[in-house]
Amino acid sequence: MDIWYLLLLQAFREATNNVLTPFLEQLSLFAVTYLIMIPAFIYWIADRSKGFYTLVSYYVCCGLNAIVKLTACVYRPWIRDPRVVPAGDSIRTATGYSFPSGHTSTAGPIYGGIALTYRKVRKWISVICLVLLFLTMFSRNYLGVHTPQDVLAGFALSVLSLWAVNKGIGWLREHPGKEDLVLLGMFIFGWLAIVCITFKQYPMLYVNGQLLVDPQKMMNDGYGDIALLIAFPPARYIERRWIGFESPGLNPRGLFIGVCGLLPMIPMIRYMKPALDAVLGSHWGHLVNTVILVFYVIALFPLIIKSVSGKKETGQDR
Repeated sequence: MDIWYLLLLQAFREATNNVLTPFLEQLSLFAVTYLIMIPAFIYWIADRSKGFYTLVSYYVCCGLNAIVKLTACVYRPWIRDPRVVPAGDSIRTATGYSFPSGHTSTAGPIYGGIALTYRKVRKWISVICLVLLFLTMFSRNYLGVHTPQDVLAGFALSVLSLWAVNKGIGWLREHPGKEDLVLLGMFIFGWLAIVCITFKQYPMLYVNGQLLVDPQKMMNDGYGDIALLIAFPPARYIERRWIGFESPGLNPRGLFIGVCGLLPMIPMIRYMKPALDAVLGSHWGHLVNTVILVFYVIALFPLIIKSVSGKKETGQDR
């Protein structure tokens, strides 16, 4: 049934001369490149607690997605059935195993987190985010790179992460002294996951003498995504213990500060990972790239905001 659905969408692409393909490719690409800049901006400028909730949900969901993906080791649809032909450049950009969908596990907690936190104050923002989320999910099937099961599993991980982080933040609001233990647990869990995906056994299927899927290449994204669970705890500890900041708000000054913070992220997202891979190797290059980005968003630019404003926030994130 899953392959039949992909073939139906493939027939539609061919019948319509791929009229929707460029748009859905770009929407899908945006989810795993620049989408993270939106909750970063919210965290810095618009509403610290809303942005914090969305960012943490994203970190947790992507980390869990990598663990599940490298445990299940499900092959891509075109490997399972050669009749499936991915659209456009998707076969090159769709790296790693198939289950769950990484794009969905990225878009889900970000679009979903924004939709949930703004549903009472800016309902139109919630509607737009939900539309973009479901279009991103659909794009993974439309482009032929994921089955419906992959996408639904990614969506389920997103819902689970949003729920768990909401409950966790609520619990820590009542027990603020426990946060350091929670952060330490996340940090240790992340490193244990790295050890697990490094030394576990992977399927080694050969076709015509060639390895069909190289686990070493598949582990690259795993290192990068699990590093979210490793990088966030120390970044959060540093920001909470020694920085603290207030979001300046959506005023001209705040918007200027926010744009100044986002501009460096563009070259970081585009060029930093390949440079680090060349120096450190793909596994550790991906991991260090993630660590730098997380520290920049959670601690470094908030330090700049505090330096500019001269204020310190003493309340808990919500």
